[in-house]
Amino acid sequence: MRATFCRREKRFLVEVDTGKDRIWVHTNNSGSMMGLLKPGAEVLISPAQRRGRRLPYTLELIKVDGLWVGVNTSVPNRFLKCAWQSGLMRETTGYSTFKSEKKYGQSRMDAFLHGPLGTLWIESKNVTLVEGDVAYFPDAVTVRGQKHLSELMTLASQGHRTACFYLIQRADAHCFAPADFIDPSFAELFRQAQQTGVEMWPYKAVISTKGIGLGPRLPLLNFHR
Repeated sequence: MRATFCRREKRFLVEVDTGKDRIWVHTNNSGSMMGLLKPGAEVLISPAQRRGRRLPYTLELIKVDGLWVGVNTSVPNRFLKCAWQSGLMRETTGYSTFKSEKKYGQSRMDAFLHGPLGTLWIESKNVTLVEGDVAYFPDAVTVRGQKHLSELMTLASQGHRTACFYLIQRADAHCFAPADFIDPSFAELFRQAQQTGVEMWPYKAVISTKGIGLGPRLPLLNFHR
């Protein structure tokens, strides 16, 4: 359902105007959503899958400068599994099983693939920040994201194949880089992870109100802004 963005409160609450009522909807995006939350912006909300949930809708898309931007952070891992099942990503070919939320130590990694090629551990991230044609992650300091990179580096040092899948949910990005100007610790770990052998997969999504498709893999820019 289409609505109009009014305001955000307490990180996970967004007020929208449906044209009939003002209602509160859930957003699972804990980032800042920098540059997106403009009063009056058109949004797309979806009905909650769990019946009886206190907030009956979830924020999915925000329109900025005429472009839809996907802000639902649960999409990348679901999208990754669908891409694996459909054989759309060459990086995940040769693996016969896919497990979500696989436990590793005291954490759970987003995806664990296994098959003739061995094992592959993947963390998935949602990217919504673009400046000057460059997609950046994160859009806020992320201790959790730093922890995930450290865990992937540990797995890589043990001989496992590891990767971080960045789903860039907006059409105006042409390359990808870690956001030194927002979270320098994450950016430093990002580069250390690359040197350790952690693969970085920044993919552009094709966004519309009808669904999300897989676009091209974008080049990496490793520079300090």
